[in-house]
Amino acid sequence: METTDTAVDSNPETTPSPPWWRRQLNRYAYSGMAVAVVLLLLSLTPSLLPRGPLFQGVVSGGSAAVGYALGVFGAWLAGFMMSRTEPWPSPNRGWWIGLGAASAVCIPLMFYWFSVWQSEVRDLMAVEHLRWTAYPTSVVITIVVFVILMTIGQAWGALVRLLVRRLNRIAPPRISAFVGAAVVVAITVVVLNGVVARYSMEWLNSTFAAVNDETTADSSPPTSTVRSGGPGSFVSWGSLGKQGRIFVSNGPDQNALEDFNGAPAMEPVRAFVGLGSGDNLRANAELAARELERAGGLDRAVVAVASTTGTGWINRATVDSLEYMYNGDTATVSMQYSYLPSWLSFLVDQERARQAGQALFEAVSKRVQDMPEAEQPKLVVFGESLGSFGGESAFGTIPDVAARTDGALFVGPTFNNTLWDDTSGNRDPGSPEWLPVYENGENVRFIAEESDLRRPDAPWEENRRVVYLQHASDPIAWWSPNLILQKPDWLREDRGRDVLSSMQWIPFVTFLQVSADMAVATGVPDGHGHNYLSAIPYAWSAILQPPGWTDQRTEELLPLLTRD
Repeated sequence: METTDTAVDSNPETTPSPPWWRRQLNRYAYSGMAVAVVLLLLSLTPSLLPRGPLFQGVVSGGSAAVGYALGVFGAWLAGFMMSRTEPWPSPNRGWWIGLGAASAVCIPLMFYWFSVWQSEVRDLMAVEHLRWTAYPTSVVITIVVFVILMTIGQAWGALVRLLVRRLNRIAPPRISAFVGAAVVVAITVVVLNGVVARYSMEWLNSTFAAVNDETTADSSPPTSTVRSGGPGSFVSWGSLGKQGRIFVSNGPDQNALEDFNGAPAMEPVRAFVGLGSGDNLRANAELAARELERAGGLDRAVVAVASTTGTGWINRATVDSLEYMYNGDTATVSMQYSYLPSWLSFLVDQERARQAGQALFEAVSKRVQDMPEAEQPKLVVFGESLGSFGGESAFGTIPDVAARTDGALFVGPTFNNTLWDDTSGNRDPGSPEWLPVYENGENVRFIAEESDLRRPDAPWEENRRVVYLQHASDPIAWWSPNLILQKPDWLREDRGRDVLSSMQWIPFVTFLQVSADMAVATGVPDGHGHNYLSAIPYAWSAILQPPGWTDQRTEELLPLLTRD
Protein backbone atom coordinates (compact mmCIF):
# COMPACT_ATOMS: atom_id res chain seq x y z
CA MET A 1 0.00 0.00 0.00
CA GLU A 2 2.80 2.39 0.86
CA THR A 3 4.57 1.47 -2.36
CA THR A 4 1.44 2.25 -4.34
CA ASP A 5 1.02 5.65 -2.66
CA THR A 6 4.62 6.53 -3.34
CA ALA A 7 4.28 5.61 -6.96
CA VAL A 8 1.15 7.71 -7.34
CA ASP A 9 2.69 10.73 -5.59
CA SER A 10 5.78 10.67 -7.79
CA ASN A 11 3.78 10.58 -11.00
CA PRO A 12 4.18 14.03 -12.67
CA GLU A 13 0.68 13.80 -14.07
CA THR A 14 -0.84 13.65 -10.56
CA THR A 15 1.57 16.07 -8.84
CA PRO A 16 -0.27 19.41 -8.34
CA SER A 17 1.26 22.35 -10.24
CA PRO A 18 2.60 25.27 -8.18
CA PRO A 19 0.18 28.17 -7.60
CA TRP A 20 0.33 31.09 -10.10
CA TRP A 21 2.18 33.36 -7.67
CA ARG A 22 4.87 30.71 -7.19
CA ARG A 23 5.25 30.27 -10.97
CA GLN A 24 5.72 34.02 -11.40
CA LEU A 25 8.11 34.39 -8.46
CA ASN A 26 10.16 31.42 -9.58
CA ARG A 27 11.31 33.55 -12.50
CA TYR A 28 13.12 35.83 -10.05
CA ALA A 29 15.62 35.27 -7.26
CA TYR A 30 14.56 36.56 -3.87
CA SER A 31 18.06 37.83 -3.08
CA GLY A 32 18.09 39.78 -6.33
CA MET A 33 14.66 41.33 -5.79
CA ALA A 34 15.50 42.34 -2.21
CA VAL A 35 18.63 44.23 -3.28
CA ALA A 36 16.77 45.62 -6.30
CA VAL A 37 14.21 47.24 -4.00
CA VAL A 38 16.99 48.76 -1.86
CA LEU A 39 18.76 50.33 -4.85
CA LEU A 40 15.44 51.48 -6.28
CA LEU A 41 14.75 53.37 -3.06
CA LEU A 42 18.25 54.87 -3.02
CA SER A 43 17.90 55.99 -6.65
CA LEU A 44 15.29 58.51 -5.51
CA THR A 45 17.85 60.44 -3.47
CA PRO A 46 19.04 63.79 -4.89
CA SER A 47 21.93 64.25 -7.31
CA LEU A 48 23.46 67.30 -9.00
CA LEU A 49 20.53 68.48 -11.14
CA PRO A 50 16.72 68.36 -11.20
CA ARG A 51 15.42 65.19 -12.82
CA GLY A 52 12.19 64.80 -14.75
CA PRO A 53 10.11 61.61 -14.92
CA LEU A 54 11.95 60.17 -17.95
CA PHE A 55 15.44 60.25 -16.52
CA GLN A 56 14.29 59.41 -13.01
CA GLY A 57 12.56 56.36 -14.43
CA VAL A 58 15.70 55.36 -16.31
CA VAL A 59 17.85 55.84 -13.21
CA SER A 60 15.43 53.93 -10.96
CA GLY A 61 14.90 51.09 -13.44
CA GLY A 62 18.63 50.83 -14.05
CA SER A 63 19.40 50.92 -10.34
CA ALA A 64 16.88 48.18 -9.64
CA ALA A 65 18.37 46.00 -12.40
CA VAL A 66 21.88 46.54 -11.03
CA GLY A 67 20.60 45.71 -7.56
CA TYR A 68 19.06 42.49 -8.83
CA ALA A 69 22.34 41.48 -10.45
CA LEU A 70 24.27 42.29 -7.27
CA GLY A 71 21.82 40.30 -5.14
CA VAL A 72 22.00 37.24 -7.36
CA PHE A 73 25.77 37.46 -7.57
CA GLY A 74 26.03 37.85 -3.81
CA ALA A 75 23.92 34.75 -3.20
CA TRP A 76 25.99 32.76 -5.71
CA LEU A 77 29.24 33.97 -4.17
CA ALA A 78 28.08 33.02 -0.68
CA GLY A 79 27.21 29.54 -1.90
CA PHE A 80 30.51 29.23 -3.72
CA MET A 81 32.47 30.26 -0.62
CA MET A 82 30.51 27.71 1.45
CA SER A 83 31.12 25.00 -1.21
CA ARG A 84 27.39 24.44 -1.69
CA THR A 85 26.58 22.00 -4.49
CA GLU A 86 22.88 22.91 -4.65
CA PRO A 87 21.19 26.31 -5.11
CA TRP A 88 19.81 28.06 -2.06
CA PRO A 89 16.24 26.94 -1.29
CA SER A 90 13.50 29.26 -2.54
CA PRO A 91 11.98 31.42 0.22
CA ASN A 92 8.44 30.56 1.15
CA ARG A 93 5.45 32.76 0.52
CA GLY A 94 5.90 34.66 3.78
CA TRP A 95 9.26 36.04 2.72
CA TRP A 96 7.80 37.39 -0.52
CA ILE A 97 4.82 38.88 1.30
CA GLY A 98 7.20 40.58 3.71
CA LEU A 99 9.25 42.04 0.87
CA GLY A 100 6.09 43.20 -0.87
CA ALA A 101 4.76 44.84 2.30
CA ALA A 102 8.05 46.60 2.98
CA SER A 103 8.14 47.85 -0.61
CA ALA A 104 4.54 49.07 -0.40
CA VAL A 105 5.46 51.20 2.61
CA CYS A 106 8.97 52.36 1.68
CA ILE A 107 8.51 53.21 -2.00
CA PRO A 108 5.71 55.78 -1.48
CA LEU A 109 7.63 57.22 1.47
CA MET A 110 10.76 57.61 -0.66
CA PHE A 111 8.74 59.19 -3.46
CA TYR A 112 7.56 61.76 -0.93
CA TRP A 113 11.15 62.57 -0.01
CA PHE A 114 12.02 62.57 -3.70
CA SER A 115 9.43 65.30 -4.22
CA VAL A 116 10.88 67.28 -1.30
CA TRP A 117 14.43 67.01 -2.61
CA GLN A 118 13.36 67.86 -6.14
CA SER A 119 11.57 70.96 -4.90
CA GLU A 120 14.69 72.03 -3.00
CA VAL A 121 17.04 71.68 -5.96
CA ARG A 122 14.51 73.28 -8.32
CA ASP A 123 14.12 76.25 -6.00
CA LEU A 124 17.90 76.50 -5.74
CA MET A 125 18.21 76.68 -9.53
CA ALA A 126 14.98 78.57 -10.22
CA VAL A 127 13.47 75.67 -12.19
CA GLU A 128 9.75 74.91 -12.41
CA HIS A 129 8.48 72.29 -9.97
CA LEU A 130 7.39 68.85 -11.14
CA ARG A 131 3.69 68.33 -11.86
CA TRP A 132 1.84 65.57 -10.07
CA THR A 133 1.73 63.51 -13.29
CA ALA A 134 5.52 63.22 -13.17
CA TYR A 135 5.36 60.69 -10.34
CA PRO A 136 3.12 58.01 -11.90
CA THR A 137 4.94 58.54 -15.20
CA SER A 138 8.24 57.90 -13.45
CA VAL A 139 6.85 54.68 -11.92
CA VAL A 140 5.72 53.39 -15.32
CA ILE A 141 9.08 54.19 -16.93
CA THR A 142 10.89 52.55 -14.02
CA ILE A 143 8.92 49.32 -14.52
CA VAL A 144 9.44 49.33 -18.29
CA VAL A 145 13.20 49.91 -17.98
CA PHE A 146 13.54 47.28 -15.27
CA VAL A 147 11.61 44.68 -17.27
CA ILE A 148 13.63 45.35 -20.44
CA LEU A 149 16.95 45.09 -18.61
CA MET A 150 15.82 41.98 -16.73
CA THR A 151 14.70 40.33 -19.97
CA ILE A 152 18.09 41.02 -21.54
CA GLY A 153 19.87 39.80 -18.42
CA GLN A 154 17.80 36.62 -18.15
CA ALA A 155 18.37 35.84 -21.82
CA TRP A 156 22.10 36.31 -21.29
CA GLY A 157 21.97 34.11 -18.19
CA ALA A 158 20.03 31.43 -20.07
CA LEU A 159 22.75 31.35 -22.72
CA VAL A 160 25.39 30.90 -20.01
CA ARG A 161 23.44 28.07 -18.37
CA LEU A 162 22.92 26.33 -21.73
CA LEU A 163 26.61 26.42 -22.48
CA VAL A 164 27.50 25.27 -18.96
CA ARG A 165 25.17 22.25 -19.26
CA ARG A 166 26.89 21.24 -22.47
CA LEU A 167 30.33 21.66 -20.94
CA ASN A 168 29.34 19.64 -17.87
CA ARG A 169 29.44 16.54 -20.07
CA ILE A 170 33.19 16.86 -20.50
CA ALA A 171 34.42 18.99 -17.59
CA PRO A 172 33.90 19.46 -13.84
CA PRO A 173 31.02 21.83 -12.92
CA ARG A 174 33.17 24.72 -11.66
CA ILE A 175 35.39 24.67 -14.71
CA SER A 176 32.30 24.51 -16.91
CA ALA A 177 30.79 27.50 -15.12
CA PHE A 178 33.95 29.58 -15.51
CA VAL A 179 34.54 28.65 -19.15
CA GLY A 180 30.88 29.07 -20.08
CA ALA A 181 30.63 32.53 -18.54
CA ALA A 182 33.96 33.59 -20.08
CA VAL A 183 32.89 32.44 -23.56
CA VAL A 184 29.56 34.27 -23.39
CA VAL A 185 31.25 37.44 -22.10
CA ALA A 186 33.79 37.25 -24.92
CA ILE A 187 31.07 36.76 -27.53
CA THR A 188 29.11 39.69 -26.07
CA VAL A 189 32.15 41.98 -26.20
CA VAL A 190 32.96 40.96 -29.77
CA VAL A 191 29.39 41.49 -30.92
CA LEU A 192 29.08 44.85 -29.20
CA ASN A 193 32.46 46.16 -30.37
CA GLY A 194 32.67 44.52 -33.76
CA VAL A 195 29.09 44.63 -34.95
CA VAL A 196 26.88 46.93 -32.88
CA ALA A 197 29.51 49.63 -32.39
CA ARG A 198 30.67 49.54 -36.01
CA TYR A 199 27.26 49.79 -37.62
CA SER A 200 25.99 52.20 -34.97
CA MET A 201 28.90 54.55 -35.63
CA GLU A 202 28.38 54.31 -39.39
CA TRP A 203 24.73 55.18 -38.93
CA LEU A 204 25.48 58.01 -36.50
CA ASN A 205 28.16 59.49 -38.74
CA SER A 206 25.91 59.42 -41.79
CA THR A 207 23.01 60.88 -39.81
CA PHE A 208 24.98 63.75 -38.30
CA ALA A 209 26.85 64.34 -41.55
CA ALA A 210 23.43 65.11 -43.06
CA VAL A 211 22.71 67.48 -40.15
CA ASN A 212 26.09 69.11 -40.78
CA ASP A 213 24.95 70.01 -44.30
CA GLU A 214 21.99 71.99 -42.97
CA THR A 215 21.98 75.79 -42.86
CA THR A 216 20.05 77.73 -40.23
CA ALA A 217 17.85 80.73 -40.99
CA ASP A 218 20.32 83.15 -39.36
CA SER A 219 23.25 81.96 -41.50
CA SER A 220 24.15 83.45 -44.88
CA PRO A 221 27.37 83.63 -46.92
CA PRO A 222 29.59 86.51 -45.71
CA THR A 223 30.21 89.48 -47.98
CA SER A 224 33.31 90.50 -46.03
CA THR A 225 36.87 89.36 -46.78
CA VAL A 226 37.59 88.91 -43.05
CA ARG A 227 35.18 85.99 -42.71
CA SER A 228 35.78 82.43 -43.93
CA GLY A 229 33.50 81.46 -46.77
CA GLY A 230 33.42 85.08 -48.01
CA PRO A 231 35.22 86.81 -50.91
CA GLY A 232 38.82 85.68 -51.29
CA SER A 233 38.49 82.92 -48.68
CA PHE A 234 40.57 79.74 -49.03
CA VAL A 235 37.51 77.72 -47.94
CA SER A 236 34.05 77.59 -49.45
CA TRP A 237 30.83 78.47 -47.66
CA GLY A 238 29.51 74.94 -48.14
CA SER A 239 32.62 73.33 -46.62
CA LEU A 240 32.22 75.05 -43.24
CA GLY A 241 29.50 72.80 -41.87
CA LYS A 242 26.40 73.90 -39.99
CA GLN A 243 28.17 75.25 -36.91
CA GLY A 244 30.95 76.85 -38.95
CA ARG A 245 28.39 78.75 -41.02
CA ILE A 246 26.70 79.91 -37.81
CA PHE A 247 30.05 81.05 -36.43
CA VAL A 248 31.11 83.18 -39.41
CA SER A 249 27.59 84.58 -39.98
CA ASN A 250 26.98 85.92 -36.49
CA GLY A 251 28.52 88.14 -33.85
CA PRO A 252 28.52 91.91 -33.48
CA ASP A 253 29.13 93.90 -36.67
CA GLN A 254 30.87 97.26 -36.86
CA ASN A 255 27.67 99.21 -36.19
CA ALA A 256 26.87 97.18 -33.07
CA LEU A 257 30.41 97.60 -31.77
CA GLU A 258 30.44 101.34 -32.41
CA ASP A 259 27.04 101.79 -30.77
CA PHE A 260 28.28 99.98 -27.65
CA ASN A 261 31.76 101.50 -27.40
CA GLY A 262 31.04 104.96 -28.84
CA ALA A 263 34.14 104.81 -31.06
CA PRO A 264 35.03 103.70 -34.61
CA ALA A 265 35.26 99.91 -34.70
CA MET A 266 36.85 97.22 -36.84
CA GLU A 267 35.04 94.23 -38.22
CA PRO A 268 36.26 91.18 -36.24
CA VAL A 269 38.07 88.42 -38.12
CA ARG A 270 36.50 84.98 -37.89
CA ALA A 271 38.38 82.12 -39.58
CA PHE A 272 36.98 78.59 -39.64
CA VAL A 273 37.70 75.31 -41.43
CA GLY A 274 35.08 72.56 -41.55
CA LEU A 275 35.31 68.89 -42.40
CA GLY A 276 34.13 69.75 -45.90
CA SER A 277 37.75 70.76 -46.53
CA GLY A 278 38.98 67.25 -45.73
CA ASP A 279 39.47 64.80 -42.89
CA ASN A 280 43.19 65.36 -42.23
CA LEU A 281 43.30 67.34 -38.99
CA ARG A 282 46.85 68.67 -39.38
CA ALA A 283 46.15 69.79 -42.94
CA ASN A 284 42.95 71.48 -41.79
CA ALA A 285 44.79 73.20 -38.92
CA GLU A 286 47.37 74.54 -41.34
CA LEU A 287 44.58 75.69 -43.66
CA ALA A 288 42.85 77.45 -40.74
CA ALA A 289 46.09 79.27 -39.86
CA ARG A 290 46.53 80.33 -43.50
CA GLU A 291 42.92 81.50 -43.56
CA LEU A 292 43.55 83.55 -40.40
CA GLU A 293 46.62 85.09 -42.00
CA ARG A 294 44.79 85.82 -45.27
CA ALA A 295 42.03 87.68 -43.45
CA GLY A 296 44.55 89.90 -41.66
CA GLY A 297 44.02 88.22 -38.30
CA LEU A 298 47.69 88.44 -37.31
CA ASP A 299 47.47 92.23 -37.49
CA ARG A 300 44.79 92.38 -34.79
CA ALA A 301 45.37 93.15 -31.11
CA VAL A 302 44.16 89.72 -29.99
CA VAL A 303 44.25 86.35 -31.74
CA ALA A 304 42.03 83.75 -30.09
CA VAL A 305 42.45 80.03 -30.83
CA ALA A 306 39.11 78.36 -30.20
CA SER A 307 38.72 74.61 -29.68
CA THR A 308 35.22 73.50 -30.49
CA THR A 309 32.93 70.71 -29.40
CA GLY A 310 32.58 67.87 -31.90
CA THR A 311 30.32 69.52 -34.45
CA GLY A 312 32.22 72.79 -34.38
CA TRP A 313 29.99 74.56 -31.84
CA ILE A 314 31.42 77.56 -30.02
CA ASN A 315 29.72 79.45 -27.20
CA ARG A 316 28.88 82.81 -28.81
CA ALA A 317 29.34 84.68 -25.55
CA THR A 318 33.01 83.68 -25.42
CA VAL A 319 33.81 85.19 -28.83
CA ASP A 320 31.41 88.14 -28.68
CA SER A 321 32.83 89.26 -25.33
CA LEU A 322 36.33 89.58 -26.77
CA GLU A 323 35.05 91.47 -29.80
CA TYR A 324 33.14 93.99 -27.70
CA MET A 325 36.04 94.46 -25.29
CA TYR A 326 38.50 95.23 -28.09
CA ASN A 327 35.99 97.02 -30.34
CA GLY A 328 36.48 94.48 -33.11
CA ASP A 329 40.29 94.49 -33.06
CA THR A 330 40.31 90.70 -32.67
CA ALA A 331 40.63 87.53 -34.72
CA THR A 332 39.22 84.13 -33.78
CA VAL A 333 40.27 80.95 -35.54
CA SER A 334 38.77 77.49 -35.13
CA MET A 335 38.13 74.19 -36.89
CA GLN A 336 35.73 71.26 -36.87
CA TYR A 337 36.96 67.72 -36.16
CA SER A 338 33.77 65.63 -35.99
CA TYR A 339 30.19 65.37 -37.20
CA LEU A 340 29.02 64.09 -33.83
CA PRO A 341 27.46 66.21 -31.06
CA SER A 342 29.52 66.92 -27.96
CA TRP A 343 28.34 64.03 -25.78
CA LEU A 344 29.01 61.46 -28.52
CA SER A 345 32.34 63.04 -29.39
CA PHE A 346 33.16 62.86 -25.68
CA LEU A 347 32.70 59.07 -25.85
CA VAL A 348 34.29 58.23 -29.20
CA ASP A 349 36.19 61.24 -30.60
CA GLN A 350 38.40 62.34 -27.72
CA GLU A 351 41.59 61.51 -29.59
CA ARG A 352 40.51 63.63 -32.56
CA ALA A 353 39.64 66.47 -30.18
CA ARG A 354 43.13 66.25 -28.68
CA GLN A 355 44.83 66.14 -32.07
CA ALA A 356 42.77 69.03 -33.40
CA GLY A 357 43.52 71.20 -30.36
CA GLN A 358 47.24 70.56 -30.58
CA ALA A 359 47.49 71.00 -34.35
CA LEU A 360 45.51 74.24 -34.46
CA PHE A 361 47.39 75.93 -31.64
CA GLU A 362 50.77 74.90 -33.02
CA ALA A 363 49.92 76.16 -36.52
CA VAL A 364 48.74 79.55 -35.24
CA SER A 365 51.42 79.92 -32.55
CA LYS A 366 54.19 79.33 -35.09
CA ARG A 367 52.97 82.20 -37.23
CA VAL A 368 52.74 84.52 -34.24
CA GLN A 369 56.21 83.56 -33.04
CA ASP A 370 57.66 84.21 -36.51
CA MET A 371 56.55 87.85 -36.28
CA PRO A 372 58.78 90.57 -34.80
CA GLU A 373 58.15 90.60 -31.04
CA ALA A 374 56.94 94.21 -31.06
CA GLU A 375 54.29 93.37 -33.68
CA GLN A 376 52.98 90.15 -32.13
CA PRO A 377 49.31 90.15 -31.10
CA LYS A 378 48.13 88.79 -27.76
CA LEU A 379 47.61 85.05 -28.24
CA VAL A 380 44.87 83.43 -26.17
CA VAL A 381 43.25 79.99 -26.22
CA PHE A 382 39.80 78.91 -25.10
CA GLY A 383 37.31 76.08 -25.28
CA GLU A 384 34.16 74.81 -23.62
CA SER A 385 33.27 71.25 -22.59
CA LEU A 386 35.10 68.90 -24.98
CA GLY A 387 36.59 72.07 -26.48
CA SER A 388 38.34 72.72 -23.15
CA PHE A 389 39.83 69.23 -23.41
CA GLY A 390 41.11 70.00 -26.89
CA GLY A 391 42.25 73.49 -25.92
CA GLU A 392 44.46 72.37 -23.06
CA SER A 393 45.88 69.41 -25.01
CA ALA A 394 48.61 71.57 -26.52
CA PHE A 395 50.12 72.15 -23.07
CA GLY A 396 51.73 69.99 -20.41
CA THR A 397 51.40 72.17 -17.32
CA ILE A 398 49.86 75.43 -16.15
CA PRO A 399 53.27 77.19 -16.38
CA ASP A 400 53.45 75.91 -19.97
CA VAL A 401 50.11 77.58 -20.76
CA ALA A 402 51.31 80.78 -19.10
CA ALA A 403 54.61 80.72 -21.01
CA ARG A 404 53.15 80.09 -24.47
CA THR A 405 50.01 82.24 -24.36
CA ASP A 406 48.80 85.59 -23.08
CA GLY A 407 45.84 83.93 -21.37
CA ALA A 408 43.48 80.98 -21.47
CA LEU A 409 39.84 80.37 -20.59
CA PHE A 410 38.64 76.79 -20.22
CA VAL A 411 34.91 76.47 -19.54
CA GLY A 412 33.05 73.42 -18.23
CA PRO A 413 36.03 71.01 -18.27
CA THR A 414 35.47 67.28 -18.57
CA PHE A 415 36.81 64.64 -16.19
CA ASN A 416 39.26 63.61 -18.93
CA ASN A 417 40.96 67.01 -19.05
CA THR A 418 44.46 65.94 -18.06
CA LEU A 419 45.80 69.36 -17.12
CA TRP A 420 42.67 70.24 -15.17
CA ASP A 421 42.72 66.90 -13.36
CA ASP A 422 46.41 67.18 -12.45
CA THR A 423 45.98 70.73 -11.19
CA SER A 424 42.86 69.93 -9.16
CA GLY A 425 44.49 66.83 -7.72
CA ASN A 426 47.50 68.86 -6.55
CA ARG A 427 45.45 71.73 -5.17
CA ASP A 428 46.52 73.69 -2.13
CA PRO A 429 45.52 72.07 1.19
CA GLY A 430 42.17 73.23 2.49
CA SER A 431 40.70 74.15 -0.90
CA PRO A 432 37.82 71.93 -2.11
CA GLU A 433 37.90 69.88 -5.30
CA TRP A 434 34.90 71.68 -6.75
CA LEU A 435 36.73 75.05 -6.46
CA PRO A 436 40.44 74.42 -5.88
CA VAL A 437 43.29 76.86 -5.34
CA TYR A 438 46.53 75.93 -7.09
CA GLU A 439 49.89 77.38 -6.02
CA ASN A 440 48.13 80.28 -4.31
CA GLY A 441 46.52 81.36 -7.59
CA GLU A 442 49.76 82.65 -9.09
CA ASN A 443 48.81 81.70 -12.67
CA VAL A 444 45.48 79.92 -12.58
CA ARG A 445 42.14 80.63 -10.91
CA PHE A 446 39.19 78.25 -10.62
CA ILE A 447 35.85 80.03 -10.55
CA ALA A 448 32.15 79.24 -10.40
CA GLU A 449 31.09 82.89 -10.56
CA GLU A 450 32.80 86.23 -11.15
CA SER A 451 33.49 86.91 -7.45
CA ASP A 452 35.80 83.89 -7.37
CA LEU A 453 38.28 85.72 -9.59
CA ARG A 454 39.51 87.45 -6.42
CA ARG A 455 40.11 84.11 -4.75
CA PRO A 456 42.68 83.76 -3.25
CA ASP A 457 43.58 87.24 -2.09
CA ALA A 458 47.09 87.00 -3.50
CA PRO A 459 49.09 88.39 -6.44
CA TRP A 460 48.00 87.07 -9.86
CA GLU A 461 50.65 87.31 -12.55
CA GLU A 462 49.53 89.66 -15.32
CA ASN A 463 49.51 88.78 -19.03
CA ARG A 464 49.81 85.07 -18.22
CA ARG A 465 46.48 84.30 -16.59
CA VAL A 466 44.52 81.06 -16.89
CA VAL A 467 40.92 80.60 -15.74
CA TYR A 468 38.88 77.43 -15.35
CA LEU A 469 35.16 78.18 -15.15
CA GLN A 470 33.23 75.29 -13.59
CA HIS A 471 30.05 74.80 -11.61
CA ALA A 472 29.78 72.51 -8.61
CA SER A 473 26.58 71.13 -10.16
CA ASP A 474 28.09 70.42 -13.61
CA PRO A 475 27.89 66.65 -14.21
CA ILE A 476 30.16 66.95 -17.27
CA ALA A 477 32.99 67.92 -14.93
CA TRP A 478 32.27 65.46 -12.12
CA TRP A 479 31.13 62.34 -13.97
CA SER A 480 33.66 59.52 -13.88
CA PRO A 481 33.60 55.71 -14.00
CA ASN A 482 35.23 55.86 -10.56
CA LEU A 483 31.86 56.96 -9.16
CA ILE A 484 30.74 53.34 -9.36
CA LEU A 485 32.82 52.22 -6.39
CA GLN A 486 34.74 55.27 -5.14
CA LYS A 487 33.48 58.30 -3.23
CA PRO A 488 34.83 61.48 -4.86
CA ASP A 489 36.36 64.37 -2.96
CA TRP A 490 33.62 66.74 -4.14
CA LEU A 491 31.15 64.66 -2.13
CA ARG A 492 33.57 63.92 0.69
CA GLU A 493 34.25 67.61 1.33
CA ASP A 494 31.79 70.46 1.85
CA ARG A 495 29.22 70.64 -0.95
CA GLY A 496 29.40 73.26 -3.68
CA ARG A 497 27.14 76.31 -3.56
CA ASP A 498 24.45 74.78 -5.78
CA VAL A 499 24.66 71.16 -4.60
CA LEU A 500 22.24 69.94 -1.92
CA SER A 501 23.79 68.89 1.37
CA SER A 502 21.44 65.89 1.27
CA MET A 503 23.22 64.44 -1.76
CA GLN A 504 25.23 61.40 -0.71
CA TRP A 505 27.51 59.01 -2.55
CA ILE A 506 25.95 55.58 -3.07
CA PRO A 507 27.86 52.83 -4.90
CA PHE A 508 26.51 52.23 -8.43
CA VAL A 509 23.52 54.55 -7.85
CA THR A 510 25.45 57.84 -7.84
CA PHE A 511 27.15 56.82 -11.08
CA LEU A 512 23.75 56.26 -12.73
CA GLN A 513 22.36 59.50 -11.29
CA VAL A 514 25.24 61.67 -12.52
CA SER A 515 25.14 59.87 -15.89
CA ALA A 516 21.48 60.87 -16.22
CA ASP A 517 22.36 64.41 -15.10
CA MET A 518 24.73 64.68 -18.07
CA ALA A 519 21.78 64.34 -20.44
CA VAL A 520 20.09 67.43 -18.97
CA ALA A 521 23.25 69.35 -18.08
CA THR A 522 22.38 72.38 -20.24
CA GLY A 523 18.68 72.39 -19.34
CA VAL A 524 19.12 74.56 -16.24
CA PRO A 525 19.61 78.33 -15.94
CA ASP A 526 22.95 80.08 -16.37
CA GLY A 527 25.22 79.56 -13.38
CA HIS A 528 24.24 75.92 -12.87
CA GLY A 529 24.95 72.61 -14.52
CA HIS A 530 26.72 72.92 -17.86
CA ASN A 531 25.19 76.30 -18.72
CA TYR A 532 27.86 79.02 -18.83
CA LEU A 533 27.37 82.62 -19.85
CA SER A 534 27.44 85.53 -17.37
CA ALA A 535 30.82 84.71 -15.80
CA ILE A 536 32.56 84.51 -19.21
CA PRO A 537 33.04 88.25 -19.88
CA TYR A 538 34.22 88.80 -16.29
CA ALA A 539 36.78 86.03 -16.80
CA TRP A 540 38.05 87.55 -20.07
CA SER A 541 38.26 90.97 -18.44
CA ALA A 542 40.40 89.56 -15.62
CA ILE A 543 42.58 87.54 -17.99
CA LEU A 544 43.34 90.24 -20.56
CA GLN A 545 42.54 93.46 -18.69
CA PRO A 546 41.49 95.34 -21.86
CA PRO A 547 42.46 99.05 -21.81
CA GLY A 548 39.73 101.18 -20.26
CA TRP A 549 37.45 98.21 -19.53
CA THR A 550 35.64 98.07 -16.19
CA ASP A 551 33.20 95.80 -14.38
CA GLN A 552 30.49 98.36 -15.14
CA ARG A 553 31.15 97.86 -18.84
CA THR A 554 30.84 94.11 -18.34
CA GLU A 555 27.46 94.58 -16.66
CA GLU A 556 26.33 96.67 -19.64
CA LEU A 557 27.56 93.98 -22.02
CA LEU A 558 25.78 91.04 -20.40
CA PRO A 559 22.30 91.69 -21.91
CA LEU A 560 23.85 91.52 -25.39
CA LEU A 561 25.37 88.06 -24.92
CA THR A 562 23.89 84.66 -25.72
CA ARG A 563 25.21 81.10 -25.82
CA ASP A 564 23.63 80.09 -29.14
